[in-house]
Amino acid sequence: MSDADYAALVIGGSAGSLEVVCRLLEGLEASTRLAVVICLHTASRDLDELCEVLGRHTTLPVVEAGEGTAVAANRVHVASGGYHLLVERTATFALCAGPRIQYARPSIDVLFEAMADTYRRHLVGILLSGANADGAAGLRAIHRLGGLTIVQSPDTASAPDMPRAALRLFEPDRQHTPSQLIEAVRVISRLAR
Repeated sequence: MSDADYAALVIGGSAGSLEVVCRLLEGLEASTRLAVVICLHTASRDLDELCEVLGRHTTLPVVEAGEGTAVAANRVHVASGGYHLLVERTATFALCAGPRIQYARPSIDVLFEAMADTYRRHLVGILLSGANADGAAGLRAIHRLGGLTIVQSPDTASAPDMPRAALRLFEPDRQHTPSQLIEAVRVISRLAR
């Protein structure tokens, strides 16, 4: 599969991931056709502030992923705190106030699994630094359904538990340093349509 086959990029992280996410956003092409969805455990604080911070690192609009809104290309959607973020098969967002998973709501696993069901081989999933195992099972779901899976190299993560949990579950397609992640996102965003 070529990078041009990807329609969506989903990124998950927790402790120590915000700086890497900002750098990844800087690598996105302004004309990309990728829909970008981000789930950070830090979103439980102040989503408006998080969107503003992320918006400083990209020319793409950075918006809250709201109930019933479309997963739009050429846009960065951010999961809000207090709700799990789901993606329906119609490529629209749904919110769920279910129990916390891995002590988190929004859960990276829930989002990754929902996006895998919708986008299958047209999805790229990236799991970054974090202090628990959230995201590992979801990244494996993306892999099982044919999407591209990338994990941050644990030795470059300030909180390596998340990437290590993924590596214990399965072998992701790629394991990258932050610099390699930035280049991968740049290439995928340039070629996606």
